[in-house]
Amino acid sequence: MTHQPPRFNFDNSYAREMDGFYVPWEAAQVPAPELIVLNTELARDLGLDPDALANEDGAAIFAGVKSPEGASPLAQVYAGHQFGGFSPQLGDGRALLIGEIVTPNGERKDIQLKGSGPTPFSRGGDGKAVVGPVLREYIIGEAMHALGIPTTRALAAVTTGETIIRNGPKPGAVLTRVASSHLRVGTFQYFAARGETEKVRQLADYAIRRHDPDLAEAEDRYLAFFQRVIGRQAHLVAQWVLVGFVHGVMNTDNTTISGETIDYGPCAFIDSYDPDAVFSSIDHGGRYAYARQPVLAQWNLARLAECLLPLLDATSSEQAVEHATQALDAFPELYQAAWLSGLRAKLGLTHARDTDLDLANQLFEAMAGQDVDFTLFFRQLAAPDGGHAAKALFSDPTRLDPWLAAWTARLADEGVPQTEIQDRMNAVNPLYIPRNHMVEDALAAAETGDFGPANALIGVLRAPFTERDGLEAYARPAPDRFGPYTTFCGT
Repeated sequence: MTHQPPRFNFDNSYAREMDGFYVPWEAAQVPAPELIVLNTELARDLGLDPDALANEDGAAIFAGVKSPEGASPLAQVYAGHQFGGFSPQLGDGRALLIGEIVTPNGERKDIQLKGSGPTPFSRGGDGKAVVGPVLREYIIGEAMHALGIPTTRALAAVTTGETIIRNGPKPGAVLTRVASSHLRVGTFQYFAARGETEKVRQLADYAIRRHDPDLAEAEDRYLAFFQRVIGRQAHLVAQWVLVGFVHGVMNTDNTTISGETIDYGPCAFIDSYDPDAVFSSIDHGGRYAYARQPVLAQWNLARLAECLLPLLDATSSEQAVEHATQALDAFPELYQAAWLSGLRAKLGLTHARDTDLDLANQLFEAMAGQDVDFTLFFRQLAAPDGGHAAKALFSDPTRLDPWLAAWTARLADEGVPQTEIQDRMNAVNPLYIPRNHMVEDALAAAETGDFGPANALIGVLRAPFTERDGLEAYARPAPDRFGPYTTFCGT
């Protein structure tokens, strides 16, 4: 049976306009690429034909064995602060941007291969990936998308027919990642650290054209651009916290200009509420703990500000610092507004009150140290007898009583029927999240060649708010035998 070769509507602006910001490169050849999963919904959104990709031609493209017509594969260079220490050169050490496509609705999207072999930025690594981390990124990224959180997404995952050594032999794999762009704070840092101000300006102008084109002719476009990035990151991290997500490696090279979540390495969702929750095996000091994520996002944005200072005011460094400081100082308020707005929705509240922040703080003070399942708490709260069901999750149920009385009185002020409140809460409080034990079970099965559990989990997570019969196991907390959870960067 013959089929049409896959066609990508490439228009590779980064390769065309940003010479010196990347190295042209080709993926490593692999022996036997085989498709694990194809994101048919995303393929259609991108203007791609899933039928033309769900075969050996698609597998070859997604493994990097074959470049589709119009591709211009390259490895981007960037720097970054990693756990507070600055690395002046990082870059795509195991990834290739194969090109940008313009979707049917006019959006521009990067198509990147992750795990496609060594590049000049591999720093001694083999540039490969294995099936576990590849599927983790696929699963978590699709879950975040379904939750309405800005994120990179996976178009496909393939095995390569190789055996890669990662704490023992593992099956090799490649992820195809889609992003609004792969521009990072670290991209700016690379050129700023070298004193290449005109390169920083070129990058800023490109980022503005790509993400904020309405600012292109503005006199103060660099300051306005910085403020936009601040706003996007404030809203993004607020959304993380509202669903209990811990990124785990919020380095500046993992902080996007687009405001999308990127690089799902040692990430996890909290089970029990714990502001100090850390899952990453390398985050020994809790730098990127659950409740510290807003603080570290602002810290990362301060590093971007340092890069942009010469553009903010070329005549006065003091004025440039003042402009940047004022913009950065707005972050906590922007974050709090986004977080509090989201929490109101989670609690069934539609009208803002001056006392809402106190109500929120009282809730989390009551939850602290009570081993309360974060996701189930908000879901139970929406039930007809929500107070009783939510209290049952506490080690000491009486701890919730004062807050519950205040919340009930606050709901009465809304003047909304209980059924409408319940519907509103269920529309924003997920029942199904990537429970850590379910993710680990799916990845363990995948390493043996059984992709059924991973595909089933992906299917469940695509509708996180809708309760469905037969899926009760996906909503339950981890069994006691699962124990403390540790994640790894997973290269």
